[in-house]
This record gives sequence, structure tokens and C-alpha cells, in this order.
Amino acid sequence: MPLTRPVRVRPALLAAGSAALLALTAAVPSAAAPAPPLQAGSGSVVLDWYDTTARTVAATAAPTQITNNRTWAIGWIAAARATREAPAGPARGRFQDAAVASAVHDVLVGLTPSRRADLDAALAATLGRIPDGPAEEGGVAAGARQAAAVLAARAGDGLDPASVNAPFPVPPAAPGVWQPTPDGYAPAAQYGNRLAKPFLLERADQFRLGPPPALDSRRYRTDLAEVRAYGAADSAVRTPRQTETANFWYASSQVLYTEPLRVAVARSHGSTAQRAELLALFHAASVDTQIATSDSKYTYVRWRPVTAIRTGDIGTDPAWTPLHQTPAHPDYPSGHATYAGAAQAVLDALAGPVTAPFGLTSPTAPGVRRTYTGWRQLTRDNVDARVYSGIHSRSADEAGVRLGEAVGQYALRHADRLYGTL
Repeated sequence: MPLTRPVRVRPALLAAGSAALLALTAAVPSAAAPAPPLQAGSGSVVLDWYDTTARTVAATAAPTQITNNRTWAIGWIAAARATREAPAGPARGRFQDAAVASAVHDVLVGLTPSRRADLDAALAATLGRIPDGPAEEGGVAAGARQAAAVLAARAGDGLDPASVNAPFPVPPAAPGVWQPTPDGYAPAAQYGNRLAKPFLLERADQFRLGPPPALDSRRYRTDLAEVRAYGAADSAVRTPRQTETANFWYASSQVLYTEPLRVAVARSHGSTAQRAELLALFHAASVDTQIATSDSKYTYVRWRPVTAIRTGDIGTDPAWTPLHQTPAHPDYPSGHATYAGAAQAVLDALAGPVTAPFGLTSPTAPGVRRTYTGWRQLTRDNVDARVYSGIHSRSADEAGVRLGEAVGQYALRHADRLYGTL
């Protein structure tokens, strides 16, 4: 029997494999269309502030991805918590709409004060569409209160760029051990993620992966042969479509998932509160996944394919060059794959595994537009892309998906903790 109203997924139901929290049916509104009259409690204010958050983060983006996810997470956790203060009654929706706008506004002003004028204007526009009265006033006060509380709770959490890129002492060169990679041989990045404060995980190593394939294993040799053939800058076997996949998904995961997440929110029948909770959980899980990724990366410190191919003992090729620049951190697991695994876990549970076709573009593949109908397809392309880019082994990608899924499922089971005291 089809769902006729949104349902809240509880931990017990998730464990039993329950269906989606939010059904997907409505079309995504055109960005060029005029804003419709605000329907109190409909969730439309969430899209307005989603777009405001996206513009603000893009305009003031930190050099570390996890810091940008943190901005999203803090704003939408505050919004979700503020909506829970709404009293019952016909004015509940108006209270929640005002609460979301106030909470996200105050967090963004606190974290990106240079954008204050634009954010103040956005808040005025939202409140101008909500009838004046106690519900609006109460929602604004709740949003301000929760924004201040969450900002205070997350102060000094180790997710600022300097802490994220804390110095890492590179171990002596040895088979399988990560070393700085060409071109540039930059120092290790993201080591500090594993030292940061998670939103929901108890500790960074809670879902630590088992070790990567042994250097003398068949899987390792197969992986290396694949990336050497398909990931080379001058590959003779990589198809144009595979090259396009590599280019498309080379961009930041946080940037590339901004539009799919908006699609999920825009097409849901969820209330203001339910949509705010989806966004809070998605970004909290994204932050925690990156913390867990850093823990596994710097536990195993596995060398990158370029180092293995140029200096290893399996058909050494000192001139081999990957299609794309290798990021400055260990191979295992792939961060793009962990992000995709967590995103898929959250969106499958809260938005359903499939949706009507939607288009997606990428800043690293100008002029290319891809069409997707499910979140698993994004994960699939992430896994393949890192091999075709020549920067990850398939084992690192597949392990990354498993790690991201584990963190995402844990976040779903413990979501209510986000909406209390952090």
C-alpha cells in the first residue's frame, strides 16, 4: 500500500529494514521561477535556506572540505532543534518556518560574518512572508537560542583548517608505506580529522577498517594492474566515457552532493521539521565519515598507486603518471567513496533509494551533464572514477563505501541525539 503521509523512521525500524521517511514525488522548482507564497509548515522555507547556505558556503569556502560540511551541519542541527520547540496548534508551522530561518541565519552569520548583509536580507525576506504574531516571534527566538547553543557546543571541535591539516610525520620509505606524491610532493593533508570531535560517533576508530590487501596478494596485484592500465594519463584502454567519469567526480564531494541533496529535499513531502532533520543528519554523518576515514587512512598509511607503480616490485614504471593529481594523503580508504557510502545510506533511508531522473553538473567537467535516478548510481561512479583518475586502488574505493555506509547507518540509528544536547 503506498504511503499517504510522511513517516518518521525510528532506530528499531531501521534495524528491521524499514522503508523511507520521506516519499519522493514533487518536481524540483526552477531556480528562475518567482518565489511562491509561503505555505506555513510546508517545508518550502527549508529550500530557501538550503540555497542560502549553499551560496554562503560557496562564497566563503574553507580550504578543507570537512570544515564546510561542519558549517552545514551546525546550521541545520540548530534549525532542527529549534523546530522541536514549536507548540502544538494551527500556528505550529509558522513557528517552525521562522525558527529555521532564524537558526540558519544566526549560525551562518556567526561562522561567515562577511556575508551578514546578504544573510540579513534573506532573513527579512523569509519573515516578511510569515504573518506577524507570537508564532513568528517565538520561532525567531527559538532559532536564535539554538544557534547560539550549537555554536557554543562545537567551539574548538578541531574542524578548523589548521587543526584538520595538523602536521603528520612521514614514516621512512618502505614497500606499501605512503610517501608524498608527485607533482609537488605536498605534505600530508587531513591528518587532524581523526583528532576532531565527531557529531555522533563515540570515537574516530569506532568503525576502523581491517587492513588493506597484502602486497603479495592476488587482490593487490589485480588492483595495481587495473589502476596502472585505466588510470594512466596516456591510457590506451580507458574509454572516453570512463575519462568523463574520472573528470566529473574529481571535484569535492561536498560540492558534488549539494544538488542531489537538494533534489531529495525538494521532492519530499516532509514538513519543515522533517526536512531540517534530513539536512542536519546528512551533514553530521558526512563530518563523522571524514573523521572515520582519516582514522583508517593514517592507521594503515598505505601508499598511493603512483608510488607503488613507480617504485614497487610489480613491473616498475618510473615514468607512469596518473590522469589526475594525487591528493596528499594515503590511499586506503578513498575519501570520495566513504562520503558516497554515507550519503547513500542516509538518502536511501530518508528519501528512498530511487527518484525521478535529475541532472547533475560538475565544476571539473565543464559542459557535461549527467542524469541519475538513484543515490547508488552516484556511489558506483565515485568508485570507478577514482580508479580511472589513477589515484586510488579499487580495494580502497570499495572499503571506503563500506566504511561510509557503516557510519551512515550508525548516524540513522542515533539521529535523535542530534536534536538534544550535543
